[in-house]
Amino acid sequence: MSNVLTVGVIGAGRIGKLHVDNLKLIPQIKIKAVSDVVVDHLHDWATTNEIDVLTTNYSDLLNDGEIDAVFICSPTNTHAAIIKEAAQAKKHIFCEKPVSFSVEETHDALKAVEAAGVKLQVGFNRRFDPNFKKVRELVQTNEIGQPHVLKITSRDPQPPSIDYVRASGGLFMDMMIHDFDMARYIMDSEVVEVSAQGTVLVDPAIGEAGDIDTAIVTLKFENGALGVIDNSRQAVYGYDQRLEVFGNKGVATADNCIPTTVQVSTSEHVVKEKPLYFFLERYTQAYVEEVKEFATACLTDQPVTCSGNDGFQAERIAKAAKESLLSGRPVRLEESYVTNG
Repeated sequence: MSNVLTVGVIGAGRIGKLHVDNLKLIPQIKIKAVSDVVVDHLHDWATTNEIDVLTTNYSDLLNDGEIDAVFICSPTNTHAAIIKEAAQAKKHIFCEKPVSFSVEETHDALKAVEAAGVKLQVGFNRRFDPNFKKVRELVQTNEIGQPHVLKITSRDPQPPSIDYVRASGGLFMDMMIHDFDMARYIMDSEVVEVSAQGTVLVDPAIGEAGDIDTAIVTLKFENGALGVIDNSRQAVYGYDQRLEVFGNKGVATADNCIPTTVQVSTSEHVVKEKPLYFFLERYTQAYVEEVKEFATACLTDQPVTCSGNDGFQAERIAKAAKESLLSGRPVRLEESYVTNG
């Protein structure tokens, strides 16, 4: 098996360019091609990054026999179709979250991946954050005993544009889906029931676009534990990312990352720095680690860390949360799409 993974990147927006930057850091990876619907503004960027092929047709990447894997960084509504085509072309696949807005479409895409025998990793980058990985390790090694309660706080520093909100699939599918994945990852247990409350407190335009900007979701896990997630589209002090697992032998907490640990104490105040501003700063190393582990999985034929089924299960939880919000009652996961992918 080759010791170099040749990749193509589909979609050259913010996340696509971020992956290109990170892929360049990994000696075992060669970036051969990038596709986007518009490439006129990308020629200098492609040259700077030593990208051989720049095209408006992603099929050029799928038909290229030298390309081993593709990164799907295009809009969510294109993901499932491209996954199926990439699988048929025998390319390994890294796909940004969510796989789709429909659990049925995601299920069909996963079946295509399974039939083709290729690898699919979903871009839940927070699994690769060293703080959250450490908490998972403490749960796995029984350091805090049997988990009883999981608490996740995830708040953005500013709301996205209204155009983004309209196309995002909603707060549960776009934002809290990271936390749904984190809940399963940390607790190593499936979610069996979801109860959601949501409202519009940040920007009335978000409500007018059919979404919410503030939410609390409670979870029941198969192992009997409980979870609570709170999201807000605007935390004025920065990107608020905290997690806690409480068990019968203790508690494990992951706090916000800050630029320095310096704290100034005087007679007037005690001050430390604000959290890192947003996800690009907060999860810099996690983004690198996720693509590094994907490359290793492809080159050594090992399982990926975050599978298509992990993406599927997070989408099921997001769908149940939306059902709970609209119905005003808890929703058990077997009430939604039940195939386990």
